[in-house]
Order: sequence, then structure tokens, then C-alpha cells
Amino acid sequence: MTSYLKSSYILEDKITIEGIPAILFRPKEWEKPLPTVILYHGWSSNKELQRMRGFILSTVGYQVIIPDAIHHGERGALSKYDLEDAKQYFWDTILTNIKESNTIIDQIISKYDADPNRIGVLGHSMGGFTAAGIFTHNPNVKASVIFNGSCGWENFNKWLRKNHEISNAFEFKEIDQVKRLDPQNNLNLLIDRPILLLHGDRDNVVPIESQRIFYHKIRHKYSYRDRIKLIEYPNLNHFVTTNMMEECIAWFDRFL
Repeated sequence: MTSYLKSSYILEDKITIEGIPAILFRPKEWEKPLPTVILYHGWSSNKELQRMRGFILSTVGYQVIIPDAIHHGERGALSKYDLEDAKQYFWDTILTNIKESNTIIDQIISKYDADPNRIGVLGHSMGGFTAAGIFTHNPNVKASVIFNGSCGWENFNKWLRKNHEISNAFEFKEIDQVKRLDPQNNLNLLIDRPILLLHGDRDNVVPIESQRIFYHKIRHKYSYRDRIKLIEYPNLNHFVTTNMMEECIAWFDRFL
């Protein structure tokens, strides 16, 4: 691992949670149990490529767990991650992440001193889809931050089919699960729970429109409007910026 992230104040360790390889960051001197964030990487990425974000979050007091998704990193990385791979593996990866999340949460509470009342989820791109799904269907997760992802899965799939001339086969065997678990189809599970959406308005990988639709459908249902927020970044494509990290830290500081 890259030496420039070494710190006398932060512990970094490679761990395995029920067969899932992950990186753990935590402050060495911090009162336990620890507020903990699970950070999910995007399509074609892996846990190592998210280390800087995990390190930053740990320096302000969070334990951070970064798991490798199936078909990524140490779990059978693909050779291309092209459109053909996406047709076969994209939703399988997201749905597997969601399925595995309960095991990860149970283990970080029992073995890694995570505070069960202060667990958040964060993700970029495909990891943002994952974080949205986990947050929707696990009421024990207290806050979520989504970088350039989508909480409107069916809307994203419609855009993808239209712009890449893909048939319904894109959803493959997961079509019913995608529809059933789509956060936008489960707004009743999200009302008044803290959701921060951060997105570049020129994103051509995961266009912002599905987030806009989701946000406008749910925001009026909130009794506490400050618990749902969409921040658009002008002229930004599919990237995470320093400003996004700052907003993320402020959000978790408030709600974790």
C-alpha cells in the first residue's frame, strides 16, 4: 500500500469479513464504540482506489470499512468492464453488495467496535447505487451520502437503454429485483432519513436526471427538509471533488 497515507494517528489494516476482503481505517485514539462509515467503490474500481477517501474520513473521527465488490479487486476482477460486461455483471454486483451488507454490518459491530447507532453508508457511481439500496432497506443505517450515483434505478436503466441502444436484456435475471428494491419505488422507507446527493451536472456516465427526479418526488414528503439535500456541481463530469468530500464530512458530522 502507498506509504504517503501512513499516519501515527490512523490505523489502516486489510481485513476479511466472512470472505469479503476489505480495508479498515480507524483513529488510533478514539472513544469506542466508533461511528462507522461503509464506503462502496464504483464499477471497475476496487477498495485500494478508495483509500484516500477512507483515510480522509478517518482523520475526522470515523472508522471506515471499504469492501471489494464481487467481480472487482480480489474477488474475480473482470478484464474489460465494457458495456458487454456491464450488461451481465452491473446489477449482479449491486444486488450482491446489498445482500452482503447485513453480514458486514453485523461483523463490524461485533468485531470492530462499530457503534450500532452510528453507521452510515457512502458510495461513488455504482457504489452510490449500492449505498442507496442499503440505506433504503436497512433502517438501522443512520445516514447516507451518494456521489454521482442513482436512487432511481429504473429511470437510469431507461436512459441507458435509450442512449446505448440496449434492449431489456440489460437487466437480465435481476429485472424483478431491481424494480422491487429501487429506492424510488420505496419512498415510504426513506422519509425523514438523512440523504445527501452530490452530483456533477455534466455527468455522462450516470446522468444527474435520475437523481433530480428522485429528489423532487421525495423532498415534499419530508417533515424535516434539511434531512434531504441535492447539491449539483456545475460543469462537472463523473468525478468526486474536494468540495464533495467536505459536504460529505459535514453531513456525517451532523447525523452520525
